[in-house]
Amino acid sequence: MWKRLIQTLGPILGLIGVYLLFAALAPEGFTSARNLVTIARQTAIVGIAALGMTMVIIAGGIDLSVGSIIALSTVAVASTLAAGVPAWLAALLGICAGVVCGLVTGLIVTRLRVGPFIVTLGMLLAVRGAAKGLAHEQKVDAPVTWLNRLLGALTESDRWMLLPPGVWLMLILALVVAVVLRYTVLGRHVFAVGANEQVARLCGIAVDRVKLFVFAAGAGMAGLAGVMQFSRLTVGDPTVASGLELDVIAAVVIGGGSLSGGEGSVLGSLVGAFIMTVIRSGCSQMGLPNWVQEIVTGGIIVSAVALDRLRHARQTD
Repeated sequence: MWKRLIQTLGPILGLIGVYLLFAALAPEGFTSARNLVTIARQTAIVGIAALGMTMVIIAGGIDLSVGSIIALSTVAVASTLAAGVPAWLAALLGICAGVVCGLVTGLIVTRLRVGPFIVTLGMLLAVRGAAKGLAHEQKVDAPVTWLNRLLGALTESDRWMLLPPGVWLMLILALVVAVVLRYTVLGRHVFAVGANEQVARLCGIAVDRVKLFVFAAGAGMAGLAGVMQFSRLTVGDPTVASGLELDVIAAVVIGGGSLSGGEGSVLGSLVGAFIMTVIRSGCSQMGLPNWVQEIVTGGIIVSAVALDRLRHARQTD
């Protein structure tokens, strides 16, 4: 019980510690309500993608194509909007583009028995190439719709919402994913497959179906993150989100997810995403260059993975 409590509170205490550190070192504007809303807006994209990655990593997989799927989704949304498609359908098509990519990944992993790392590394390049081809290697302009307000700054008439709609969507989706993982048979099967695939198969769990589901759902959430990215950019950009998959994976690992599978939580992943954003916001307000932010982020990722390995080593001793 105590170990579980520590695992749950650890990322939260880490977030509080990082925030207090920058609150003491950064300019006063860092602790302003406006900056807190900005941090929430910036976290929404990585946070939504991290929800999908949480399921993938719990099931013992990994998806390196998340950044490319986000780029493809922005291009799909912008292209369909430019063609006169309604905004809701354009958003749905952006999400579906991600689901299709996830299904391809899942089928290759389950049917051809190729490791997820290799498959998604190939998909990273293939999907990015598809995004560039669809956009003719340039940004795609789109008309203004309600999609642009998902992560836009709140107007005076929208102040009652406190946070942009995209942030609320992230929180609602997090609740849904948490319920699925914790209280449904599917969720228990996801944990079982990640903990020990062979035992799960012997217990009658349809391992391949579970893997196919988590890859499709994870990529679909990456597609939704692409819709949010479009909301911030207001254009379809085939070069956007390059390397963002590392932030997404880092958010899950920092939040207590294990790259060995079988462990992870929605709350931890969201907290991990907020930690990444707070660090970037604090470094930016302190005037630190990007290379310093990258070193700090890289150090946090390595430390989180090292702690996870040490924890597993102690459990096996």
